[in-house]
Amino acid sequence: MVPVIRDDETTKVLGTCRGKQFVQLRDEAIIRLYCNTGARLSEVGNLMLDDIDLTTESVHYHGKGSKDRRVRFGPKTARAASRYLRARAKHKAADLPELWLAERGVRPLAPNGIKIMLKRRGLAAGLVKLHAHRWRHTFAHEWKRADADTGDLMLLLGWTSQEMPRRYGASAAAERAQETHQRIGVGDHV
Repeated sequence: MVPVIRDDETTKVLGTCRGKQFVQLRDEAIIRLYCNTGARLSEVGNLMLDDIDLTTESVHYHGKGSKDRRVRFGPKTARAASRYLRARAKHKAADLPELWLAERGVRPLAPNGIKIMLKRRGLAAGLVKLHAHRWRHTFAHEWKRADADTGDLMLLLGWTSQEMPRRYGASAAAERAQETHQRIGVGDHV
């Protein structure tokens, strides 16, 4: 099972983004989108400026197999995105259509650049092997822990196969089983 990333770990990673400089604002917005929407690396990494809508607090993802979907995000993510967009408007590459801009030069930040940034931020927070997909697993894990609708999860994460929520939800099932076992003490009362 892929280990989920706990809230305190995400808080540590976000702590490495404290500040008002362009790169800090950009990285916080990226990280919050991953943990709040469960998107794939490429889905966040390939966003265009027009894909984010602060009015509806939603993002339009272009998923695998040309499957598009709109996903809502929370107020903290909206604030982070808004702060980034204000800083982005002052950047020398502001006219580019890509949402994420590189710190220097007139070029976008590619998904591979995001991958490197996440690894660097993770190490700064004391986490090894941090990558975007851990938040995807965590999103599914928390969804399943809340006993929320599997069909809705499939829509949000862009899945068409029932196998995906089972695979991604395995960690939630294992946690529930352990808690139930401890609560009822199967075989321990003899």
